[in-house]
Amino acid sequence: MDNRDPRRRSGTEPVTAQSDLPLRQLLSTIFIPVFAAATVLFAIWAGNSTSGSSPGRPALITLAVVCGVLTLIAFLDLLIIRRRRREVRAARR
Repeated sequence: MDNRDPRRRSGTEPVTAQSDLPLRQLLSTIFIPVFAAATVLFAIWAGNSTSGSSPGRPALITLAVVCGVLTLIAFLDLLIIRRRRREVRAARR
């Protein structure tokens, strides 16, 4: 039987350590449109590519999917940041 407490701190980080929410918000705000535009551009490029094109259609589709996933991650991070800021404001009242 394992007696280790999962809440017990094992590192040297402060008890109240938090990420830099304004920086995360700035990065998410910048990269959502960048990744969304890249998704659209790679998808269009893949649609217009022929069998002998370089880079090939599978590589372009992969890049479009990766950029789409990064867009989704940045958007979800922005939602998490907004929720955390709301919680902090509610705790101050």
